[in-house]
Amino acid sequence: MKLIIFLALIGACAAGALPGYVAPQYRYPYYDQRARAGLERNAAILRSENEVNENGYHYAFDTENGISAEESGVEANGIQAAGSYSYTGDDGQVYAVRYTADANGFRPEGAHIPTPPPLPAAIARALELNARDEAAGIFDDGSYNSGKYVPGVIAARNQYNRYVHPAYRHY
Repeated sequence: MKLIIFLALIGACAAGALPGYVAPQYRYPYYDQRARAGLERNAAILRSENEVNENGYHYAFDTENGISAEESGVEANGIQAAGSYSYTGDDGQVYAVRYTADANGFRPEGAHIPTPPPLPAAIARALELNARDEAAGIFDDGSYNSGKYVPGVIAARNQYNRYVHPAYRHY
């Protein structure tokens, strides 16, 4: 019995002396791995403006390491905001972003932000045809209807059905 207690005491002391495990990604601060870490660590705020009233809000700030931001917004159909921010990247280049955020989502603009490729001609034609059909009152809900695609069924259906609803296109 004394041996079990003695071994438990030794095990508890040994477990307490071991350092706790820290995953590798958390062992060193992120700032030590970046070139601009020394500038960012203790950057002072040079300018800070904050205004909130019944018409909306506005804030702006500048820091000594080159970070600046400004935003104004109002409450109308949710929050509608517009603003900009800029910072100096690790490569020394200044990155500036202008944005709007409203019911249509967040839309950033900047020289470094990639733009989507141009719309293919076939898709542009399809979108134009869809808009024309919708303006003419023709709606396709996207569901499959075998009668639209099998010629014998269309012919059989048309002999009994004299009235064709104008909202559907028949092929």
